[in-house]
Amino acid sequence: MHLHKYEKIWLIFGGGALVLFLLILGFGAFYLGTHPQSHGVTIDPENVEANEAFERENLGLTQVDDDRYIVNIVASTFSYDLGDDGEGNAVSHIEIPKGSTVLFQAVTTDVIHGLNIAGTNVNMMVEPGYISSLEVELNQTGEFTLVCNEYCGVGHHMMFATVEVVDDESGNETAAE
Repeated sequence: MHLHKYEKIWLIFGGGALVLFLLILGFGAFYLGTHPQSHGVTIDPENVEANEAFERENLGLTQVDDDRYIVNIVASTFSYDLGDDGEGNAVSHIEIPKGSTVLFQAVTTDVIHGLNIAGTNVNMMVEPGYISSLEVELNQTGEFTLVCNEYCGVGHHMMFATVEVVDDESGNETAAE
């Protein structure tokens, strides 16, 4: 069988591109340790409170060490549940000290939601039946918007909260104004 000169060039180019793609994929998977964000941890979406992390009193920001925090979030029909401020008001603003390591854990009780903190590298898909988690170090001060970046219905645009990274060491959880 005789291949034309241009066919040979395109076959070599296509084969080379495939090999390059597989090398990059292998480098990311094995050397950098790229993995699914939550390693497939499952949860009953109709009873998320059965998991200690998502009990009502454990939602929102929790300090676990000097510079380590956990943020537990329940996403549901057009809102992020970050707990309440002790007076019964829903929390929609959290403050975290700069340089802190934060583990974001999120679940949903209904449909697929997104969890993106604009301006940071926090970006997760939150699927029913799974706990999505991502640990990051927040080194940039400022106020960042937590938004749903997966269309979830007509009230999708109402899913937001704010995360403020501050220079001081207070890290207090505050209610929305």
